[in-house]
Amino acid sequence: MKLLKTFWLRLKTPSKVAVGLVLFMGFMGGLLFWGGFNTVMEKTNSEEFCAGCHAPIVKEIQETIHFSNRSGVRAICSDCHVPHNWTDKIVRKVQASKEIVAHMMGTIDTPEKFNARRGHLAEREWQRMKNNDSQECRNCHQFNYMDFSEQAPRSAKQHSTALASGDKTCVDCHKGIAHKLPDMKDVAGWQ
Repeated sequence: MKLLKTFWLRLKTPSKVAVGLVLFMGFMGGLLFWGGFNTVMEKTNSEEFCAGCHAPIVKEIQETIHFSNRSGVRAICSDCHVPHNWTDKIVRKVQASKEIVAHMMGTIDTPEKFNARRGHLAEREWQRMKNNDSQECRNCHQFNYMDFSEQAPRSAKQHSTALASGDKTCVDCHKGIAHKLPDMKDVAGWQ
């Protein structure tokens, strides 16, 4: 009984060394966790990681202006499919974990299976981008800095109208800008 009282007394009044050691271990554990977490976040934002499941899609983008252009600016998968601000990025990563599970379970593990679900996957991604006002597009393309005089007349009219009304977002008009469109007869609401 005396041993138990001594033990509880020690817990109530730890030495400065013990407190320092616990704080140091907590700090180091936090650093290790954050370093590991950040490393995983960066690795899952790489084109190589995306190509592990989406090789046909990654190949498609190599044929677009987002991959090779006169200015040398190149977008990779995460630039368009992962929000840049931290909170939204974490939410998107959790949502994307469903895609990894689907690939591992064999739902979309072959080009044929992927293409069979492509319309559904595209529609879901377009809806996500519409819901966030095409934020990933706007990280690079901003209406405020567009020079409408450098655009074709139709583009200038559409962009200035969309800017003024605010009722459209990039993905409303630019579906398929970086990927081949799926069979649109399978996409709801397509005319």
